[in-house]
Amino acid sequence: MSITFSLQSLKLSSPFLHGSTSLPLLSKPNSSPPHQRLRSPAFLPPIRAMKSMQGRVVCATNDKTVAVEVVRLAPHPKYKRRVRKKKKFQAHDPDNQFKVGDYVQLEKSRPISKTKTFIAVAVPSRNGKQEKEEAGELGIPLESKHTQEQPQA
Repeated sequence: MSITFSLQSLKLSSPFLHGSTSLPLLSKPNSSPPHQRLRSPAFLPPIRAMKSMQGRVVCATNDKTVAVEVVRLAPHPKYKRRVRKKKKFQAHDPDNQFKVGDYVQLEKSRPISKTKTFIAVAVPSRNGKQEKEEAGELGIPLESKHTQEQPQA
């Protein structure tokens, strides 16, 4: 009896018992007042512009178009070792100034054709270090080269 007495003494208070609250007074998720609605998501981070890529020209036979191969390092899905991934992009070269083997920078632009959405921009050559080595470590010509030039003059 004590169990039934304790259960009867508990008073459950809920607005949903016995229909004490009418349904129109309950708020629905879509029927919130206009001042409580969320405005446009201004707290979202802005979309970052695509970074420019660098690559090597592998084909320059087309007019005003070069094929650029971009190499990037990505982890292998299973072995987690960094492997080279290569991808070829078509880029706009309005002056036909780039030859095979040149290093260029790809800048994103409006679509120029079905496959071209980049513009090729010149990058300083990577052979600058080799030129300094020929001149000497400090960039000063070697004495042996000066002595060879003097007898000819």
